[in-house]
Amino acid sequence: VVPFTRSLIHSEQTFEWHRPLGVGESVTVSGEVAGVRTRGSLNMVSFGITADGSDGRWLDGTSSFVMSTEGAGSADDAGEPSHDSRAAFDDLVPVALPAEGEDLAVLARSASRADLVRYAGATGDWNPIHWDHEAARAAGLPGVIVHGLLMAAWVMQSAGRHSAGPGVVRSMRLRFRRPLRPGAAAAVSGSVTAAADAGSDLALTVSSAGATLVTASTRVTR
Repeated sequence: VVPFTRSLIHSEQTFEWHRPLGVGESVTVSGEVAGVRTRGSLNMVSFGITADGSDGRWLDGTSSFVMSTEGAGSADDAGEPSHDSRAAFDDLVPVALPAEGEDLAVLARSASRADLVRYAGATGDWNPIHWDHEAARAAGLPGVIVHGLLMAAWVMQSAGRHSAGPGVVRSMRLRFRRPLRPGAAAAVSGSVTAAADAGSDLALTVSSAGATLVTASTRVTR
C-alpha cells in the first residue's frame, strides 16, 4: 500500500457528457495528475480524465482527493452491521420533472456491506475502507463506509429519472462532505433551480439522519 493513501478522502468530482455512449462502443480513457498541494501531512491531489470513443469525445471529468500518511480522524469503533443489513430502497421509476423552484421527489437509498462488495467488483474500486473493517479503522473511520461514487450514482439516478432519452444527464458536479455507513438510511432530495427548453438545472443532496453527505449540481435535458 502506498503510504500516503492510508487516508484517502474523496472531496469533489465533476463530469461532463458530450453525447450518449453507443452500445458496444469501445472507449479509451486518459488521465493525468493535474495538481498537488501539500499542507503538513495532507496532500490535496487533483486529477483530470478524458474518455474518447469511435464517435469522438464522450466524457471530460475531474476529481479531487485528500491523501495522507495519517488517519483522517479518531472515531470510535462502531462495529459492523450484518452483511445484508440495508434500509429502505425505492424502486427507480420515471417521474415528471417539476417546474422551476419546485422540489424533486425524494429517493430513498441504502447499501449493505454485501452491496459494497458487489459495487467494488463491478467498478474495480477495491479501496479496503469500503470492505475491510481494520483498514477503515486504520484510516480513522468508525468502520467500513459506502463508496463516494456509489452515492454519486444515486444522485444520477434521482436526476436521470426525470427525463427520457439517451443523453439525459449532461453535467454534474459533486462535493463529498461526510461518509455513509452501510445499512444506514439515506435519501436523495433536491429542487429545480432553473428551467429552459434546452434543459434544467437541479440542486441535489444526499442526506442521512439529518446530516448532509453529498451535494451536487446537475444539468438534465428535457
